Amino acid sequence: MDFQLTAEQREIQALARDFGRAEIEPHASAWDRAHGFPRSLIGALAELGLMGVCVPEEYGGAGASFISYILVLEELSRADAGVGVTVAVHTSACTLPILQFGTEEQRARFVPLLASGERVGCFALTESGSGSDAGALTSRAEAVGGGWQISGAKQWITNAALGGTLILFARTDPATSSARGVSAFIVDTEHVTITRTEEKLGLNSSVTNDIAIDAVVDSERLLGELHHGFRIAMATLDGGRIGIAAQAVGIAQAAFDVALQYAHERHAFGQRIAEFQAIQHKLANMSMEIDAARLLVYRAAWLKDQGRPHTEAGAKAKLYASEMARRQTAEAIQVLGGYGYTKEFPVERYYRDAKVTEIYEGTSEIQRLVIARALLKDLSGGSHRHETPAKL
Repeated sequence: MDFQLTAEQREIQALARDFGRAEIEPHASAWDRAHGFPRSLIGALAELGLMGVCVPEEYGGAGASFISYILVLEELSRADAGVGVTVAVHTSACTLPILQFGTEEQRARFVPLLASGERVGCFALTESGSGSDAGALTSRAEAVGGGWQISGAKQWITNAALGGTLILFARTDPATSSARGVSAFIVDTEHVTITRTEEKLGLNSSVTNDIAIDAVVDSERLLGELHHGFRIAMATLDGGRIGIAAQAVGIAQAAFDVALQYAHERHAFGQRIAEFQAIQHKLANMSMEIDAARLLVYRAAWLKDQGRPHTEAGAKAKLYASEMARRQTAEAIQVLGGYGYTKEFPVERYYRDAKVTEIYEGTSEIQRLVIARALLKDLSGGSHRHETPAKL
């Protein structure tokens, strides 16, 4: 087992951390209040290679590992989770599926524009009647001369208003009403209409939209095999959940940093509050749980880098990290007391930002189902994996 990052990974991590501290963190509270960050930030991220960290160089990316990308997400989310989720959806939920499932023509056509930040990626799966039950979607795609007529509506689409490329899922077999018969398509935001911009509890600097589509796209926009879109969606979420777990770790780390600093500076009853055992225990628990979550995230990312199965590991990382972030951002508020409940300090924002990590890209309840099914499958037909040390 080697728990050390490589020199390249440390360099990428430092690059993202320095950029986050200088260009994102000082503005995060203002962007939260304004419900958006400037579009120019996308260009600045792309210039540093952070919009295509794990995209191969031949497609305009930095050619780094998936672990390197996860490190970037943690650091960006530590500065502002809204920026972090923008990059996460762009990369995990749009760019990487095209690389994995697209034809060479599709990769050459779409990926360089995404890696350069000229286009921002989106993932359009959820509908008003199909959230966790994603296979119940009703958007349809009908073959027409030389292309596809796609119609329907989607909800909770991160980045749609930024202008870019969407992986959109629609039913291509009208005889089905479940996951079978769903296909994936690469569409442009020019093909869709923004019908609503969501008001959210947190992640306010990121944009979340409802969209509608009624457009004809060319036949080359079909991603992967016909009627096999749900497999693409699930494979995409397997990797995307690792990114959300990294986001949760970044949020929790930011909250811990503020709580630790405050405990050193705040005096009560004639001493720093860091001298009180109750505060020490809170800080110790925060640090321990953040470390545990980070190790789960790194393990899942390593498995993905190795091309090994990572569904269960990703679900464990996402489940633990998201619930940890919600708990520990609340503890950070407790350390700060009344100040923690105000916007004078950022911990209330971290608390609001953390909650959604338990919901999107699969709720905590869904993650438990994923983990349980993997365990039961092992008992019923395969060898149970007691390989955790080797996987680390």
